[in-house]
Amino acid sequence: MESKSWWRPSHLPLITAIMALLIVLVGGTIRIHDAGVSCPDWPQCFGTWTFDVSEEDQMAWYEDNPGNDDKLAPYSTFEIFLEWFHRFLAAVIAIPVIASCVLAFRGTDVRMKRLTASIFVLLGVQAVAGAITVFYKNVDWSVALHLVLALSFISLLLWQWLLMRLDEGVNWKLMQTPPSVIHEHFSRMVMMTLGVLLLMVLGAWVASTAGGQYNQSCSVGLGEGWPQCQGDWFPSLDGTGIMVQMIHRIGALVIGIALITGSMRIKTSCMDVDNDGMIARFFEASAGFWLLNIFVGGFYLILAKDGSFPEWLSLAHLMVGVASTLSAVLGLMFALQIRDSPAPEEE
Repeated sequence: MESKSWWRPSHLPLITAIMALLIVLVGGTIRIHDAGVSCPDWPQCFGTWTFDVSEEDQMAWYEDNPGNDDKLAPYSTFEIFLEWFHRFLAAVIAIPVIASCVLAFRGTDVRMKRLTASIFVLLGVQAVAGAITVFYKNVDWSVALHLVLALSFISLLLWQWLLMRLDEGVNWKLMQTPPSVIHEHFSRMVMMTLGVLLLMVLGAWVASTAGGQYNQSCSVGLGEGWPQCQGDWFPSLDGTGIMVQMIHRIGALVIGIALITGSMRIKTSCMDVDNDGMIARFFEASAGFWLLNIFVGGFYLILAKDGSFPEWLSLAHLMVGVASTLSAVLGLMFALQIRDSPAPEEE
């Protein structure tokens, strides 16, 4: 029987996952403000532990550290605060992660011990990846790696939350999905989830390669920049920027079609066995967020003028992409749990 208490141990990984989403949001805000190296050293910031660093102190730090010749200083206090706050949240999130480890290792569930230990290790790996993005000045591969690790970290936390809720006795109707449906479509669910994750990597590639300049490789404005590229449906791929843009766009089209057709097939299979198809709703949601993100990305290019982009739409593009990815991840997690659950005993 599920506990009626307002507080459950499963709240801990869920709260941690929400904190991790906030860190992703702050990270996206840092990017649109070009503040990725507003703290050029790590773990300190201009040799201090605060964010209130004057322009004089910034320039003095650069003079003492001549290897940072590609500086963008001076930065405003707000820009430095964004990076400082991002690191602060990354440090604070270690508290609930450690608390989860303590609770798990006090128990006897070996699976939960391994899971919480994996989450703790991944947090450390993510911290190292954050340092790498600073040392390599936000090079494209480091940004993509940082994002993938963040999504992996959130996914493991959601997996921990799901397992703990089931152990607490929750009785979700979703868990009544026939295992036959899961076995039929499990490979498809895996491919859809990996596809959305790949799309996030491609997006990070476009946003960070060449200092983020590839976002305008297809030009801007309705028609010229979107949905066409340089005013053509099939532009020349001689320029690297156009090639990156077109790979991203074609990838988005292919993965979007896979999401729509895949979720429809899962829904149909559920209806064939008189099931309400709740498991399909996760992938339908993922497809819905994907469709919304197509328009968000399009308006980002349409509303741009004279090289000035509405960067708040870039941030929205990131977060809607995250929502699409995590919707598919949750659907896959529930499917995995249903597939591996023991069959009910016949009376």
